Amino acid sequence: MALSKDVKGSDLVSEVQRIDPNAPNYDQSTYSGRAMHFFEVTNPFTVFLSKKKLFQAKELLDQYKEGKAPPSTTVNDIKRAKRYYKSAFHPETGELMFLPGRMSFQAPGNMFICGCMLAFQTGTPAVVFWQWANQSYNASVNYVNRSGKSVPYKDLFIPYVLATCGAVVSAIALKETVVKHVPPLVGRFVPYAAVAVANFINIPMMRQNELRDGITIKDSDGNELGKSKVAARKAIAKVLFSRICLAGPPLLLTPVIMDVIERKTELLKKWPKANAPLQIALVGLILCLANPLCCAIFKQQSSLSVSKLEPEVRKSIPGNETTVYYNKGL
Repeated sequence: MALSKDVKGSDLVSEVQRIDPNAPNYDQSTYSGRAMHFFEVTNPFTVFLSKKKLFQAKELLDQYKEGKAPPSTTVNDIKRAKRYYKSAFHPETGELMFLPGRMSFQAPGNMFICGCMLAFQTGTPAVVFWQWANQSYNASVNYVNRSGKSVPYKDLFIPYVLATCGAVVSAIALKETVVKHVPPLVGRFVPYAAVAVANFINIPMMRQNELRDGITIKDSDGNELGKSKVAARKAIAKVLFSRICLAGPPLLLTPVIMDVIERKTELLKKWPKANAPLQIALVGLILCLANPLCCAIFKQQSSLSVSKLEPEVRKSIPGNETTVYYNKGL
């Protein structure tokens, strides 16, 4: 089922070179191509797409793969369908992802939590609540964007509790010790430090089964070759680095901007209640840019030399294969 009624003769898919329905719309070998791809995947406006529209996109791609797409299907229809599909369906399992856990929900979801985390960091109850809210949200994102069907629900509780406790303890400890001896601006960076600590706990624990059992590795044609713990460690390390980078711009730039606003303008003196809404808006704006730019640091389908795999895995790899590929997750 085509998503568009616009048909321009030269744009019909039957009259042009065939499009790879599984590949992103941009070259993933370059950072700029990956960034453009993630601008599509993390586009917050796609969260408003109905399930009907999303499954229409999936249906069109499935038809196109089988060579059964409607004759009126255009190049733009296929590209649009891929854009919708990749924003909502898991790249490895093909399942429709839980809405709050999608990367397209990162900006609207995180902007409110992080904005309030920055605005209400003076009182201990507020610190505890917003760090808990942030880790609860992060837990859903980490699970939904895991690399395949690796973590059963029964294994989610402990990492969630440890990450939440780590974030809360770090935030309170820093607030009660460091903040009292540093300039106010530096004190505003406490939420970022707490989030970074929590990420070091949350992400590896949430994907502990991958570390124990390995993640799927494939050849260049997408054929499964087995599972590798080495690939799992590399995938999680890349995700951890990207997530810490992602938390930086909203939680580090927003305090700096707010400090300038407070010192250089009378805005917050005249309208003190604008403090939280302003920080939430700033975080949202920054996240719209930071999210795709940080997700693009590493290739989604990462590669690994066969020589770096564990010995028992190398034995099962065909001799003509020198490189394997794995989905690092998000």
